[in-house]
Amino acid sequence: MTKRRGEAVSDHTYKLTELVGSSPDGVESAVNNALARASKSIRNMRWFEVKEVRGHIDEGQVAHWQVTIKVGFTLED
Repeated sequence: MTKRRGEAVSDHTYKLTELVGSSPDGVESAVNNALARASKSIRNMRWFEVKEVRGHIDEGQVAHWQVTIKVGFTLED
């Protein structure tokens, strides 16, 4: 265990996986949808990084958002 700014912080090894979430309600909802679904089968998720944002256009308006995220989770002992 290492110390950072007076606190004990565990040394972790992370595994990465990519997820794609979607939502008609925006980027944040798309990310939350991806994380909520992934949490049913992936434990110990710790962080995410947005890699790509796409959208579907219908009649000149944004109809749907699609977000690709990279998720880091700690490996179990």
